[in-house]
Amino acid sequence: MIGSILKIVLGVAVGVPLFVWLFQERMLFFQRPLESRPAPRPNVEEVSIVAADGVKLRGWLVKGDGAPAPLVIYFGGNAEEVSWLVDPADHFTGWSLLLVNFRGYGESEGKPGEKELLEDGLVIHDYAKGRSEVNSERIVAMGRSLGSGIAVHLAAHRPLRAVILVSPYDSIVEVAKRHYPFLPVSLMLRHRFDSIALAPRIEAPLLCLVATGDRVIPAAHSRALFEAWRGTKTWHQVPHADHDSISGEPEYWRSIADFLRTLR
Repeated sequence: MIGSILKIVLGVAVGVPLFVWLFQERMLFFQRPLESRPAPRPNVEEVSIVAADGVKLRGWLVKGDGAPAPLVIYFGGNAEEVSWLVDPADHFTGWSLLLVNFRGYGESEGKPGEKELLEDGLVIHDYAKGRSEVNSERIVAMGRSLGSGIAVHLAAHRPLRAVILVSPYDSIVEVAKRHYPFLPVSLMLRHRFDSIALAPRIEAPLLCLVATGDRVIPAAHSRALFEAWRGTKTWHQVPHADHDSISGEPEYWRSIADFLRTLR
């Protein structure tokens, strides 16, 4: 009897960490297809960007008024196909919006991973900076949830006018420790997205948006990153919202619009 129990305990102790190690990509990256193409508009251009390894990343450039116009580059969440933002792009009044799906999402080729996504962020920025319609001195990186790590990495490696982070984290490791305190996640995770290590060197102004009811990335993780940020920073909690519903609140969009107006 005791031997059977020990076998079960040992099986769980070995099996669960092994499962997480082998399937962590599937747990972190929920790839989504393009279900419906945005309706054609005169100011919307489909774009294809070639990554450093030759993979084609696809998305949309929603052009703002004037040329060259300031630009927001958006990096989405781990289960987000970004074409939905073409319609509410009007909330970014006066700004162009570049929406590019992560590799493996939408119509983008390839397979997602930390190294690849961080490098892709730099390539997307450099592509945008070379566009004649873009004011290269006024580029803002916006990252939501998983995408906040790509935005932070971009801000640490390229000069940006500002950064907007929605439900950001200090690191994926710290978030995983909270959700899986019984696992040695520090040893297991290959995709760490250690944003807090970069924050103290970033001087770009920051808007940090956090949902009061966020249980996926609790506010303590966002606050740790916020406190480590070197540049000027604004903290805004959106009430009556959780991790997934924050963009459904009017206050979310007002905060973004108000912040962007300060950068003009």
